[in-house]
Amino acid sequence: MKSFIVICIFLAMLAPSFAQKGKVIESLIFKSSIVNYPVKYSVYLPADYEFSHRNYPVVYLLHGFSDDETGWIQFGEAAAIADRGIADGAFPACILIIPDGKVTWYCNSADGKDKWEDMFINELIPYVEKEYRIRPKKEFRAIAGLSMGGYGALMLSMRNPDLFSSCVALSSGTFSDEEITRQPDGEYTNFFKNIFGENLKGDARLTQAWKDHSPLHLIHNVPADKLKGIRFYIDCGDDDFLYTGNSLLHIGMRDLNISHEYRVRDGSHSWSYWRTGLYDGLKFIGEKFHR
Repeated sequence: MKSFIVICIFLAMLAPSFAQKGKVIESLIFKSSIVNYPVKYSVYLPADYEFSHRNYPVVYLLHGFSDDETGWIQFGEAAAIADRGIADGAFPACILIIPDGKVTWYCNSADGKDKWEDMFINELIPYVEKEYRIRPKKEFRAIAGLSMGGYGALMLSMRNPDLFSSCVALSSGTFSDEEITRQPDGEYTNFFKNIFGENLKGDARLTQAWKDHSPLHLIHNVPADKLKGIRFYIDCGDDDFLYTGNSLLHIGMRDLNISHEYRVRDGSHSWSYWRTGLYDGLKFIGEKFHR
C-alpha cells in the first residue's frame, strides 16, 4: 500500500511537466485552388488545446530561404520555446502555423504562375482559422519569420495591415535598392529571378514588383495610419550580412514616426541566433494578445 501511494505521488509530480508540452503535426497538406501544387504546413498546438473549449490566438511563423515547413520545428526548436514561454507565463497559449513558402519570398512569381502570396492571404489563412480553434480577428493574429521569412513577415503585414496586429522579423532579408542593383548576377539569379524577373541588371531590377514588395519602399507607400496599427519588432545580429537593410529600415521607420522595437544582439545569420530571438519575439507578440 505504501509503495502504491509513493508511485501515485511520483506520477502526480510528473503530470505538470507532461501537460506543458504542446502537440506538433508536421507537413500537413492544404489543397489550393490558386496554386497548382499541394501546400504543406506544420502546426503547433498548445498543451491544453485538446482539453479546453477555448479559441486561441495564432502566429504565422515563416521559414528562411531553401528551408521548408519543418525547419522552425526541427532546427529552430519552436515547439520547445513555445512550451517554455507559455509555462513561464511570458506569453499566452497560442497556435503556431508554419507554411512551406519554398523559395518564393512569400510573393507571387513574376510570370504569375505561382501566386503564393494570394494563396496564403486568401486561402490558407481562412482555412486554418476554420480548421483549428483560432480567434479570427486582427488583434489575435501575428506574423513572424527569419531571413526570407523575416522579409515575408514585414512585407505581408505591411501589404495587409488590417490582418496582423504584430510582426516580428528576425534577420530579415531586407535589401536596399543599391544592394539589389549591385548584387552579382549569380546571386540575383539564384535568389530573385523567379520573383522579380530574370536577366535583369542594374537599375532594371528596380521593377514595380520589387518596389511593391520591398519593406523599405512600403514604409513610404502604405498609409502611415495603417502601418501604425501594427506592432513591429526587428532583430538582426551585429555580424549578420543583412545588417544594412535592417538598419535602414529602422532609420526609415524612426524618421516616419512608425513605432517599432529594434534589436541588435551579438550574433550572425544562424539558428543559434534565431532560437534565442524567438522567445523574446513571441513575448513581444503576446503583449498584444493579452488584454
